[in-house]
Amino acid sequence: MSQPEVLTQAFELGFTYTRSTGPVVGRFLTELRDRRIFGIKGSDGRVIVPPMEYDPVTAEELSEFVEVGQQGEIVSFAWVKEPRAAHPFDRPFAWAMIKLDGADVAMIHCVAAQSEGELATGARVQAVWADETRGFITDIRCFELAQEN
Repeated sequence: MSQPEVLTQAFELGFTYTRSTGPVVGRFLTELRDRRIFGIKGSDGRVIVPPMEYDPVTAEELSEFVEVGQQGEIVSFAWVKEPRAAHPFDRPFAWAMIKLDGADVAMIHCVAAQSEGELATGARVQAVWADETRGFITDIRCFELAQEN
């Protein structure tokens, strides 16, 4: 008995909608486009970066934006020895929790360094902006070790 012919067709699944960022994340991204970093103040007074729409303590809506610094300190980090295609660099770098000056909650971003030995918890870093900013988290191209004054 012969096998029936199997018909095939190439198919690409796609979603034809866009999602609004809303007033909180939208403002955060707009400020990034303008090379400023904003967080939001929670009910307990902590400044959260990136900002959240709802308070993690009370679940109430948040609306008090606070500009934070473009420098901060590494709270923790993981060195990426062999970057993958989806990573922001094609050379070794670090993912780090960075607590920006004026913020109480650390954010995750990449840190460009020559070697893992250059990095340490408590090291000061500075935001490096993309040449062209468009309102994406990647407007902060990376963080680099801050130059001491």
